[in-house]
Amino acid sequence: MEGFVCGVCGHVEFDKAPEKCPVCKSPKTAFQEKDVIKTAKDEGPKEKHVPVIKIVKTCGLIGEGCTDVHVKIGEVPHPMEPEHFITWVDLYVNKKWVERIILTPDCNPAASAHIKASSGKVTVIELCNIHGYWINEADL
Repeated sequence: MEGFVCGVCGHVEFDKAPEKCPVCKSPKTAFQEKDVIKTAKDEGPKEKHVPVIKIVKTCGLIGEGCTDVHVKIGEVPHPMEPEHFITWVDLYVNKKWVERIILTPDCNPAASAHIKASSGKVTVIELCNIHGYWINEADL
């Protein structure tokens, strides 16, 4: 799958490069169109890389107006070791970036976000330091 990838922080945009990267604020010139994003249909170790998304409509922390998005990396949890780990997880709502969760080898391969949207599509892209970008989507 193709996307516009920031050469500084790795952020992905879908339709066109933004004027400024929403993550690291690099200019549009930092983006290159690349075919780097893998899906469940691609070859490779997908059982440990495709994000598993769970939508929780009733947030236990914020309450009304908040939807929780829980993400586990892989049906079989991805290893989190110094030499092989998930570096970050980006969440999008309707292809608009909303949040990046940075992970280290000391974390579990999971992330959670509290979003304001209650309808539309959530997209999750994760970056494995060895196997690259993997994507999955879910309806809100």
